[in-house]
Amino acid sequence: MVPEQELPDPDFTTLEYPNPEDPKAYTLALKLAKEKDADIILATDPDADRLGIYAKDTATGEYIPFTGNMSGMLIAEYILREKKKMGTLPANGALIKSIVTTNLADALARDYGLKLIKVLTGFKYIGEQIKQFEETHENEYVFGLEESYGCLVGTHARDKDAVVAVMCLCEVAAYCKKQGITVWDQMQKIYAEHGFYMEGIHTLTLKGIEGAQQIKDIMEKFRNDPPKAFGDLKALCLRDMQKDQVTDFVTGGVSGTGLPTSNVLYFELENDSWCCLRPSGTEPKLKFYMGVRGENMEDTKEKLQTLMDALIGII
Repeated sequence: MVPEQELPDPDFTTLEYPNPEDPKAYTLALKLAKEKDADIILATDPDADRLGIYAKDTATGEYIPFTGNMSGMLIAEYILREKKKMGTLPANGALIKSIVTTNLADALARDYGLKLIKVLTGFKYIGEQIKQFEETHENEYVFGLEESYGCLVGTHARDKDAVVAVMCLCEVAAYCKKQGITVWDQMQKIYAEHGFYMEGIHTLTLKGIEGAQQIKDIMEKFRNDPPKAFGDLKALCLRDMQKDQVTDFVTGGVSGTGLPTSNVLYFELENDSWCCLRPSGTEPKLKFYMGVRGENMEDTKEKLQTLMDALIGII
């Protein structure tokens, strides 16, 4: 425990913003971790629904931040692997993710023979699926996550739960320790086995009435005159959640999305890459999510930067 942060402090006087997505929230924890030579750093937000982690890279001695996609996949892969080993992985098992969550989840589900279900952003939609499973018995819930540092192991809740996520992450860390590796090493093994995936986000903050109109105009531009390529990545289809319409750019076919109505545009790109646009529901922001797949870590980083640059160029 970080001594300065182990007691309740409703004003959060030891940091600017108690958010595990903010690197500055780990300042005191990183200092203590280096003093103790810790393997991992775990931090939750005040209501304990999101988990952030840093893991030590034994090659460099540095602590590497994990994204919500990475920590979620680390836990998911461990659960799926151990359940398969014990013969308890359900034949009708399902892994659920939000549409802006890593495609590594798709690869994991495919490699372990699970059904992959995509829902809109917001953990309530994952909870909704759990309720449907309980009523129809069509599928059995195995794991659910969203990119914003939230996941749920088990069906005791209908929301993301960092308390159980911490327990699972510690079990993964203990497993890795027994194997003589770190969770960072394990993450690299997952990439090597299931594919090198990386995600990014670009946010436009546009305040006031003019800003709101700009956000609307940008969404309409992408909706009514969709780009056929993002840099060297061709667009394969556009999923327009507001129109409940999937347009296949290759065949020209049109079908439904199967998702609730929402002002979201999702472009499926070549090479298991993607880009998604959605206005924030609470702030004057337009968010662009994206993901790529590469041959190795360096190649994936380059591909993500190229996609980010192409997107900014189109905006």
